[in-house]
Amino acid sequence: MTTVAAVQTALDAFNTDLTDTRTNYDECLNTIWQLFAATLVVFMHSGFSMLESGCVRHKNAQSILTKNLIVITVGFLCWYVFGYPFAFGTLEDPNKFSGFTNFLMIDLWSDKANFRFWFFQGTFCATGATIVSGAMAERTQIRGFTIYTILMTSFIYPVVAYWGWSGNGWLNYPEGEGTTSSVGPAFIDFAGSGIVHMVGGFAALVGSAIVGARKGRWDADADFDGHSVPFCVMGTFFLWFGWYGFNCGSSGSISDEATANLVGIVAVNTTLAPCVAGLVVFALRAKVMPPKALDVGGFCNGILAGLVAITSGCAVVKHWEAMLIGFIGGLLYCGASFGLKAAKIDDVVDAFPVHGVCGIWGVLAAGLFGDPDHGIGGNGLFYGGDQFRTQVMAVIVIGVWSAGLTAIILFPLKLGGLLRSSDEFQDIGADNHHHTPAKAYNL
Repeated sequence: MTTVAAVQTALDAFNTDLTDTRTNYDECLNTIWQLFAATLVVFMHSGFSMLESGCVRHKNAQSILTKNLIVITVGFLCWYVFGYPFAFGTLEDPNKFSGFTNFLMIDLWSDKANFRFWFFQGTFCATGATIVSGAMAERTQIRGFTIYTILMTSFIYPVVAYWGWSGNGWLNYPEGEGTTSSVGPAFIDFAGSGIVHMVGGFAALVGSAIVGARKGRWDADADFDGHSVPFCVMGTFFLWFGWYGFNCGSSGSISDEATANLVGIVAVNTTLAPCVAGLVVFALRAKVMPPKALDVGGFCNGILAGLVAITSGCAVVKHWEAMLIGFIGGLLYCGASFGLKAAKIDDVVDAFPVHGVCGIWGVLAAGLFGDPDHGIGGNGLFYGGDQFRTQVMAVIVIGVWSAGLTAIILFPLKLGGLLRSSDEFQDIGADNHHHTPAKAYNL
């Protein structure tokens, strides 16, 4: 009996040690996964920098690069102080509007797994302001843009993130054994077509309208072509590469087979949708719409439009649905881009057509496609699901929130002379006026 008891004790100790080892292994794997994904999202800012600098004239290249650097540095510090608390600082008795704890990372030490989550979500926060910088390029003062960046990353974006991703907001909170929203089924936005891209896209639209067009932009003989198509192409590839961290990394973990398989589906969809969207835009610009020539810049924005469109539903749709979503995203981008120019709204990088319009489509598509019988979380209207009403309400509220608060912030800045650069300043160029050296290229 003594021998049997000793063997049983040793076996129990071994099982306990094995369980602890597996738990530690899973934690390490999930940490590596989320940190790797987060660094890919940080790398996306190099893509934004290259794309936006390529889209402006050479006399403003350093200025737009400065704004991209401000977004990531100021944005993360604002995330540290205010952004994370409003987005994920859930109170003991949570409300459905915003969080209000963990300021300055207080109490995050109680569970050190919080740090990887803080970092990953912080990379998303900075993206919203970067979208705005490109739209308002070449005529926006750095000080006004910095003020807006502080408020975007401290409050505008974090509150929307709380609504959809905290697990306690009005778009997604627990009920019984599942989750729900205040308007129907729990909101589906896997990686942020609405929470990230719509917020940035609608802010870009309002910002472009309030700051006004660049001097002479709509003159008959105006030449406002960006100075580097190669930068635009490389920036697009950098963004696409980083998007796999954006979408795949939103799984939050990868230590079990089901999640690993889900990440594979996300990667496939994140590949197919932009392929189709880019080709649609390229073909339309070549044969149907102006300029009826091979438009490499349009090709780039078409790819980005497809990426934005699939970001919401990438985990709940099948491959052929992703291709259809990308196809429609490409059409919507072309229409929105043409409409902005017809309305004479000067959006330098087509931020609203790419991120705003295709963000709307991405959110709505997640409510239309996705068969519940496939077992990956879909609840599409086309399959008898009731997801669409939640997606529609989310689009309305997120759009009004982002556009309304952006207007409230930027109008006073413009009236106070802190937003728009003077005509003389625009003629000289921001690089010549403010920067050292006075030109981006020593040629």
